[in-house]
Amino acid sequence: MTVCIIGAPRRTLAATFLLLAVAAVVAVPVMGKLSAGGFRDPGAESSRATTALADTFDQGKMQLLLTVTAPGGVAGSAARTAGSRIVEELEQSPHVASVSSPWTAPGPAAATLTSKDGDTGLIAAGLYGEENDAQRYARDLADKVTGTADGVVVKAGGGAMLYSQIRERSEADLSFMEAVATPLSLLALIWVFGGLVAAGLPLAVAVVAIACAAAALRLLTMVTEISVFALSLATALGLALAIDYTLLIISRFRDELARRESIEHAVVRTMSTAGRTVLFSASTVILCTLPMLLFPMSFLRSMAYAAMLVVAFAAAGALVITPAAMTLLGHRIESWNLKTPVRRLFGRSGHPVRRTEDTFWYRSTKAVMRRPLVTAVAVTAALLLLGSPFLGVRYGFPDDRVLSSSASVREVGDQLREDFTVNPQAAVSVVLKDTRDMTPTQLGAYAAALSRVPGVTFVAAPGATFVDGERSAGQSAGAGAEGNAAFLTVASAAPVFSAQSEKQLDGLHAVPVPGDAQVMFTGTAQVNRDSVDAVTSRLPLVILLITIVALVLLFAVTGSVLLPLKAVVLDMISLSAAFGALVWIFQDGHLGALGTTSVGTLVIQTPIVLFFIAFGVSMDYEVFIMSRIKEYWKNSDRTDEANAEAVARGLARTGPVVTAAAAIMTISFAALIAAQVSNMRMLGFGLMVVVLVDATLVRMLLVPAFMKMLGRANWWAPRRLRAWHDRWAISDDGAVAPVRTEVPVG
Repeated sequence: MTVCIIGAPRRTLAATFLLLAVAAVVAVPVMGKLSAGGFRDPGAESSRATTALADTFDQGKMQLLLTVTAPGGVAGSAARTAGSRIVEELEQSPHVASVSSPWTAPGPAAATLTSKDGDTGLIAAGLYGEENDAQRYARDLADKVTGTADGVVVKAGGGAMLYSQIRERSEADLSFMEAVATPLSLLALIWVFGGLVAAGLPLAVAVVAIACAAAALRLLTMVTEISVFALSLATALGLALAIDYTLLIISRFRDELARRESIEHAVVRTMSTAGRTVLFSASTVILCTLPMLLFPMSFLRSMAYAAMLVVAFAAAGALVITPAAMTLLGHRIESWNLKTPVRRLFGRSGHPVRRTEDTFWYRSTKAVMRRPLVTAVAVTAALLLLGSPFLGVRYGFPDDRVLSSSASVREVGDQLREDFTVNPQAAVSVVLKDTRDMTPTQLGAYAAALSRVPGVTFVAAPGATFVDGERSAGQSAGAGAEGNAAFLTVASAAPVFSAQSEKQLDGLHAVPVPGDAQVMFTGTAQVNRDSVDAVTSRLPLVILLITIVALVLLFAVTGSVLLPLKAVVLDMISLSAAFGALVWIFQDGHLGALGTTSVGTLVIQTPIVLFFIAFGVSMDYEVFIMSRIKEYWKNSDRTDEANAEAVARGLARTGPVVTAAAAIMTISFAALIAAQVSNMRMLGFGLMVVVLVDATLVRMLLVPAFMKMLGRANWWAPRRLRAWHDRWAISDDGAVAPVRTEVPVG
């Protein structure tokens, strides 16, 4: 392929620009097709119960909550007039399944829809449609009824409105991230290369990769649900890895040109070594991300799609655009070099050349290898200590507190938690199917038993409301019977995601169900439990698969059994530090939770995405570094001293590039910390920590320490595996140039 690109570089670039134009057109409407949800397991009990409520009892799958606050209170004429108008508007909408309000509900239910001070009334509307449709319906309805008029303030919240505002905030976050990360990345590339031309090429590859990935996600929305967060991840990861891959190739190309090779020969040698490493590294990231598709939640699957697509396009762009540009530019790739006038200012000319032995990376690696055991123990202990807070992790489902306090959905959520006796978002719905053998008396007894569970304020059943087992006459909202099915609403005073809420849910499940009725629970507490179970039940298999993939791929690179095991262990240790930081900051609320609201839990999907993406990126660095160390090892006399020298020279050659790539990757991920949605802020922070730890403590300290202690054993493999590796594994032997002892600087 490289020969074809070298033979027609202009046509290659022209075809790439045409592809970019087509991808941009396809990708333009992608944001409007993305979902802000996808955190539920569609096959879980809570999802089946929600579907039954919508299909059997016409309750709608998602809620729109509206608060109506008036100076005269809920009983005043202003609130009653405004509330009645809103209820009428909602009931006339074809997208609204049910409406409850203080002005239309029976006495016991009306009391729960009124704030403690009586100033605010709550209107709850169930909406038809799945998450994507419901969020659009909520936005359209809210635009019609919210605002301030005649002293009456109407605000919108609830699950459907939450998803709508998350999508809006995510779009703004994406624009801000691109505006910040792109120029900062360009400055970092100028610092690395000096030349504006060489610095601009990686950004061009990144633009192509991100546009193609966005277009592919747009096409995927036609067949499956794709999360809005997938686009943010694709942008950050695409910018990071496209620059990473192109940086590796251009750095190798500059080395080849420094050997006074012809341009064509330098391109071929570059793509035979660095290009092959990029291809293998990208395959590693994709295969490490692939097991995430085993999770049932569309959020996790969307992140897997986004990661695999953007990595594939980043690698393809680096392997196609870069050699074409290098062929056309040749030595002009150093054009517009800003370091040249600086050198002239200090009386220097050309590119300074230093011996490998004089570089910082060589000397620091040698220093580490003089005391490998002390270094390994100290750094490992420090990372495990940083990761220790993760032992106390608690998981919760994302609610309105993922947004800032200025969002209307957050304002409504805070008001419900603070000013209302019963928070409808903490309620548990109980769906009973096949109630043919259940008498009304048995159903009432079951509802009464549910009401006696600690923390339950009342249970609404068909024809009655039960408080502490005592029956109050009158039909309550949130209860019904239809054919051979019935549903109950259990109002709870337990804060969501708390130990009290979990204990209460256990108590509700423990209440015996009369007859042969099938019972299903839903609500925030049950949804959270089902989501955690869906992840944890599959996690052992997924971790086993990703470990096997990493071991096989790294064996193919190194021909060693121990080096892949070492890499997996070190990656797990470095990841523990990021996980611990997430818990300490975002769950426990230290450092002001970096501007987010600490609710005492983490959304379980965030650490999962962090694990897969960070593990893949770490393996990407591992492939790059081990490939270069192996080059020196294979050209050595295979002694313990040769092993140490290969490690030092390999890190000396890759250290500057890895550091530059890590710096740029840190910029990309750090841009996510500015996100207004706390999930993405957590993910960006976690990825930033992983990259920094991996590029410094792991690559600079732990890798040389462990490889020094293992000595020649680093490269051991059983005879049969060695024979398989020699026959089938990827090898750059034919393209490796003789070992050089001098390194061009700048």
